[in-house]
Amino acid sequence: MRLDSVDDLRAIYRQPGRGPVDKVVDRLDHHCADFLAKSPFFVLSTANGRGVCDGSPKGGTPGFVRVLDEHRLAWADYSGNNRLDSFQNLVTNDSVALLFLIPGLDETLRVNGRAELTADAAMCDEFAVAGKPARVVVVVEVVEAYIHCAKALRRGALWSPESWLDPAELPSAACIIKDHAALDADVATIGEARDHDLRTTLWEPGGSDRVNRSS
Repeated sequence: MRLDSVDDLRAIYRQPGRGPVDKVVDRLDHHCADFLAKSPFFVLSTANGRGVCDGSPKGGTPGFVRVLDEHRLAWADYSGNNRLDSFQNLVTNDSVALLFLIPGLDETLRVNGRAELTADAAMCDEFAVAGKPARVVVVVEVVEAYIHCAKALRRGALWSPESWLDPAELPSAACIIKDHAALDADVATIGEARDHDLRTTLWEPGGSDRVNRSS
């Protein structure tokens, strides 16, 4: 049976208790600010004007996402593959959802809000990396912020090394890209090109100008 309404869902799931509902705040208090200062990674979820969704991982040194004030956070765009999936979505639909992680901590921080892209010179200078101003800074106006329970990460044993696969068993990005992009190159060459790109463009603010043919 397909579930097509809230009533269908509530026929299966009980109403949430006060804790899950009341924990939501509409600002970045000192707890949220502390979490962001210690987080090196988050997932940015966006959707375009037609509702087609995208989830993009974002990483940096802990605190790379900064609290501007209790209602705004921001981060600089770093090098990528220049597809601009998230950014193209944001110029047509400013709604965003962010999921922040801290290695070793099973709880996550969720932030929902509205985002804008800015190339303001002062802001880009403020988010400079190694003396290079950012090309674009993302500023999010916070609508909701709340801590998310640990069940998912504990079920997945995400931070438990004993649950991790042997490196030899891990999927090969180079092999996947070779097949998906139908590249006329051997896997070793593709892997070396990707490693070189990572080493040389990892911290370029605003995205690399180089043509990345392997991603």
